[in-house]
Amino acid sequence: MTASQGRRDQLKEFLRGKREALTPADAGMPAGGRRRTPGLRREEVAVLAGVGVSWYTWLEQGRDIKVSDAVLDAVARALRLDEAERAHLYVLAGLNPPDPAGRPGAPVSEQLRAVLDAWMPNPAHVLDRHYNLVAMNDAARWVFGFDGEVRNCMMAFFTHPIYRGRFTEWQEFAPDMVADFRASAARYHDDPVFGQIAEELCGASAEFAELWARPDVRSRSQGIKAITHPEAGDLVFEYSLFRLPDRADLNVVLHTPHPDTDTKAKVESLVVAHPG
Repeated sequence: MTASQGRRDQLKEFLRGKREALTPADAGMPAGGRRRTPGLRREEVAVLAGVGVSWYTWLEQGRDIKVSDAVLDAVARALRLDEAERAHLYVLAGLNPPDPAGRPGAPVSEQLRAVLDAWMPNPAHVLDRHYNLVAMNDAARWVFGFDGEVRNCMMAFFTHPIYRGRFTEWQEFAPDMVADFRASAARYHDDPVFGQIAEELCGASAEFAELWARPDVRSRSQGIKAITHPEAGDLVFEYSLFRLPDRADLNVVLHTPHPDTDTKAKVESLVVAHPG
């Protein structure tokens, strides 16, 4: 058996199992009298998904047919699949699963906030896909100068004097910031907010406009941040960026003092000087 055939066999079992687990009442349909088989009929799933009965039958039979994102999403809705099951359906159908973005604008969970607090005395914060700052611990606020005006880190990096001024090597860091932003914009090509932010920044910062005109694309997951703090002096952090499996719209950024510097002691002193 080839890998492709094995995948189609799993698809057949998965779809049949999910269909048979649903009742007409679950799908908002009348029972329609006594049934000889459990769950929904194939033709009922096809109607709910808005696809042809023959096409859905072939899909559930594991035939080698062409599928699209839109049709798989319709089948997922008809079968009432959750995000993990929807991603599994994509994989079995031979497509890349969509990012599990979660509910747009959903608040950061208490568990994630607890992770940020547990990372103290080191800085940690959470950004959404547009670089909006959605959560932070106290160390991040003190180290980076996150005041009430810093709402979007991309905007602040180019236009906010305090936040921008903290980056010791701003000129070297800026190209990576913009190249990463462009990569995110391409990943979410149907999201107009990236274009709105870029347009606003091009009008507010000639430096951003110059970098945005370049074709550079990079995806930052780790690196070094050099900070000049007005109280603690020079700080150097190793940072790591993690995308949450169930919230691909959020990125957790954790900072660790560079071991070859005195950053650890300085940050600990800064935390002591700013309790709570």
